Amino acid sequence: MSAMRAVAALSLAAAFLSAPFLAAKAGAVDVPPRPQTVVIGLDLSRSNPLVDDEAYAARVAARMVSEIDKLPVRSRVMVRTFGAYDSGANPLKVDEVISARSRPESVAEGISALVSALPQLVAEGKLKAQDWTYIVSFMETMSHQVDCTAGDVRVILLTDGFEDSEQARMLRGGSLPKPEPYYQGCTELMMLGVGQGGGSPAVTKRAREQWEHWAEAAGFQRFTGLYDW
Repeated sequence: MSAMRAVAALSLAAAFLSAPFLAAKAGAVDVPPRPQTVVIGLDLSRSNPLVDDEAYAARVAARMVSEIDKLPVRSRVMVRTFGAYDSGANPLKVDEVISARSRPESVAEGISALVSALPQLVAEGKLKAQDWTYIVSFMETMSHQVDCTAGDVRVILLTDGFEDSEQARMLRGGSLPKPEPYYQGCTELMMLGVGQGGGSPAVTKRAREQWEHWAEAAGFQRFTGLYDW
């Protein structure tokens, strides 16, 4: 190639690389999704069908897959049990960080299998069904384990939603206490199964409304309360 041709080719390449449409393309590079923190609370109180209804547990387990299997890398998944106000009664703790080795599909499959097996684990005595339902205390405790300013934080509770503690006896007409803004800026509080076992749509509606107001006061950006799905 002659010197003149080489100069012409370099000039053309420079003009091509500086073209507006290439600059736009460069600016349109996808930003990696922001990591999430997902807290999953398993309600082991006796009122929750999750502890003794295998078909129900399987349905909840299937829903959990869709909540986890597309999490971005560096997302954190925390699984805890709750019921009685006694840390010794709730020994199950699972913590996973999504990575090249711990793919979201694999983490979702493992947690789904655990949820599906809950009735069997309770029947075999490996987990204990509990006589109290301290949901509010569980939420207060877990608020110290997450940072809503560092990433998207979602809390998913597999629960009937009926607080049954010294703070409120919801099935007897009690109301939830107003919380501190423990979760200010957190993305979502989701309850799967809220109202199960309550016996009427009116009871379910009241429970959902109470938790919606509680979630708003606690600082969540949105609340999702599903009786079924």
